[in-house]
Amino acid sequence: MQAIDTQLAHVWMVRAFLKHSEEAADDDELAEVHRELYDYMLALGGPLKENNADDYLRLARKKLARLKRARESFARIQPEISQHTNFQMALLSLTAAVAEVVRLLDAGAQTSEAAERNSSEP
Repeated sequence: MQAIDTQLAHVWMVRAFLKHSEEAADDDELAEVHRELYDYMLALGGPLKENNADDYLRLARKKLARLKRARESFARIQPEISQHTNFQMALLSLTAAVAEVVRLLDAGAQTSEAAERNSSEP
């Protein structure tokens, strides 16, 4: 849970950059990207505050498609929105953070499955 939240700190910074960019005021697709990023993090906020790892991980997996979709949308529209290095680096940062969240969730699922198998063995 904490490792994922660390990656979401990076996502938050990308979201803040996009939200406050002049380009977001003029582009509905870009505005949708920063809203999708916010919605993903908002969904996880309650379980994080309650230190409820089970709910946090369940919601992180359930909402993962939303996070991936936001990254994919940004990757698609970024070149036409701006070629500025800030936007290129924001995409790179978001891509790395989302990939790490996916990796952490996959690793957690594999660990849970192995633990279940081991607990059911005689």
